Amino acid sequence: MTERKTKLKSAHHRERGFSLIEMMVVVLITMIVAAMALIAMNPTRQQVQADAAMVQVASQLRLARETAIEQRRDVLVSFSTTGESITLTQENLPSGSTVLSTIPIQVPAQFMVMGGMSDTPDGFGNEDPIYFEGLNGGPVGMGFQSDGTFIDGSGNLVNGTVFLGIAGVPSSARAVTVLGATGKIRMYKASGSGWQQ
Repeated sequence: MTERKTKLKSAHHRERGFSLIEMMVVVLITMIVAAMALIAMNPTRQQVQADAAMVQVASQLRLARETAIEQRRDVLVSFSTTGESITLTQENLPSGSTVLSTIPIQVPAQFMVMGGMSDTPDGFGNEDPIYFEGLNGGPVGMGFQSDGTFIDGSGNLVNGTVFLGIAGVPSSARAVTVLGATGKIRMYKASGSGWQQ
């Protein structure tokens, strides 16, 4: 009989499980490790968000150029600094226009020039977040022609840069440049000493 009681007692002890205190300690340790991981990953997350915004701007500009060439119609590009968005509008013949898209850039990125950052290697200027020669401050009437060139409202070739970043995070500075004569689009990221492509 005592042997049976011993077996029942040991079986009972094996099925007992964890106490509430043990479970709370495990949960607390897990929460501390998760919080440390989130804090450590925040700079990486900001870099990914800045990269996503830069790619969105470059993609919209490339789409505008490709559409202008393919459709044989001018495609205007406009930037909204209040809504942080890019709008593409196709010019129709003989008159009128069609809005192709309005895309907001990746939050929390915004159009901005980081203090202390030099101009990109292309050297188109960095006086404003959206800076196109002679059209600074969010120009109206600039876009791609059917031959892929980038012009202003008067038909002049124009080079320019769109600067973006996350406020308070200098390493998130990004830039997208447009070469008017060819419509070539380049992307730049901030590095410790300037810009890298």
